[in-house]
Amino acid sequence: MSTSAVPGQSCVIVGASAAGVCAAVALRGHGYRGRVTLVDADPNLPYERPPLSKGLLDGESAGLVPIQPPSVYQDLDIALRLGERVVGIDPAALTVRLSGGDVLGCGRLVLATGVAARRLTTPGADADNVLSLRDAADAVRLHARLARGGPLVIIGAGFIGLELAAVARRRGIEVTVVEAQPYPLASVLGPAVADLMTRLHRDHGVRLLTGVTVTEFLGSPAGVEAVRLSDGRRVPAATVVVGIGVRPRTELARTARIDVDDWGIPVNEFGQTSRAWIYATGDVASQPHPHLTARGRLEHWEAAQRHGAAVGSTIAGSPVRYTAPPYAWSDQYDTTLQIIGRPRRSDDFVLREGAVPDRFLAFWLRHGRIAAAAGMGAAREVGVVKRLIAGNVPVDSRLLSDPGLDLRGTLKQHLVRKSAQ
Repeated sequence: MSTSAVPGQSCVIVGASAAGVCAAVALRGHGYRGRVTLVDADPNLPYERPPLSKGLLDGESAGLVPIQPPSVYQDLDIALRLGERVVGIDPAALTVRLSGGDVLGCGRLVLATGVAARRLTTPGADADNVLSLRDAADAVRLHARLARGGPLVIIGAGFIGLELAAVARRRGIEVTVVEAQPYPLASVLGPAVADLMTRLHRDHGVRLLTGVTVTEFLGSPAGVEAVRLSDGRRVPAATVVVGIGVRPRTELARTARIDVDDWGIPVNEFGQTSRAWIYATGDVASQPHPHLTARGRLEHWEAAQRHGAAVGSTIAGSPVRYTAPPYAWSDQYDTTLQIIGRPRRSDDFVLREGAVPDRFLAFWLRHGRIAAAAGMGAAREVGVVKRLIAGNVPVDSRLLSDPGLDLRGTLKQHLVRKSAQ
């Protein structure tokens, strides 16, 4: 067993995902001179997670998109401990213990442990061909299964489930998506936008079954052959992917006796946990945010990057609050769904006229301002909407439904008026 440098002069980051890597880079960017160590159980160079469900992998590491090239870690003197797991935190000694026995001193500790896929307890759910999709190893296994053909049954019509459905259909695989809620992305989009998403997938041949759950996996431990639904239907399956949500990885936090809640690890506006020298960032952070009605998680890639960078900057001595509107995107066949902000049920909803499944723009208004928007095949418009939200620009809901409204002109007029005041 070996022990690293003086704790007060080092920062250990557990989790080399978007949040963890961005925290490390921000530490160096803001002048942190202590030792910086990134620890992750995944042996691969830190990679982007969104492409996993958008394209899968055809080999052990082929297709992985690095978050940063290897030279960045070397140039910034960021030590990588990949393929190793942090198994314990000693709050008194300010150290973490790795699975191989090494003990690392850390005056500052960042937990970017992320989330794990929720698993079904349904009979048969432990069969070899019932999979989830969270990391590169999952993507490789799934690629191998789909290479044999379908049918594919996806449990859950969230981002990952719908992206995977699109990938599989483009490969000619028969796909059934089973969703317990009345419509896909139920926690994100209202029924009008969800109806467009439903039509998009059905137009591409996806069998989308809503308002039903899985009651049984039929087959043997070696492989599920069919899925039985709550309405009695039996759906054939060569491969099943479960995408019913996630749970925060808080096990390590509990070893340090840090507060946890249903969302993850509670942090303040600067990412600090209930122990001031320990921070949490990314998907595992239960954070206050102006676009949330209450403390919660912001689970998307850009949010993880921004929050990680803010935490890194804060530890380096330049405190930063992450308050930007959360942004998410999802590739769907030949187009992309983009969502900015977080809609609320009390918002006024406006759908632009002429909406079709592969091109639409929707707005959620709050107090005469755009609070959130969703666009399919509308990247330019969403880019302008981001600035309208950031600028808290007043808008007329009656005009937003008109596809002829010049959003850029609306923003420009606001900026001119503001500069004249």
